[in-house]
Amino acid sequence: MSIIIKPIVSEKLTAQGEKLNRYGFVVDLEANKIQIKNAIEKYYGVTVEAVNTVRIAGKIKSRNTKRGLAVGRTNNYKKAYITLKAGDNIDFFNNI
Repeated sequence: MSIIIKPIVSEKLTAQGEKLNRYGFVVDLEANKIQIKNAIEKYYGVTVEAVNTVRIAGKIKSRNTKRGLAVGRTNNYKKAYITLKAGDNIDFFNNI
């Protein structure tokens, strides 16, 4: 089971990364805070101070097609906001 699915790279989280040393990740729905903390520390080699999680419900989407109205929904997912110890940082763009 892969705990970390992908990092969240947005303007808001980039600013928080610079100011508050906080980063965001999309994680597995079944993962708890301890598993997320251990996965981040193992993968990036940093010290995690705090983990905050948020479960995001999928949105209902609809569109008009030739056959009528098509209705569906996006997937549910879980976000984790990681606060690192002072002096540690994560560079998502180092291997581009």
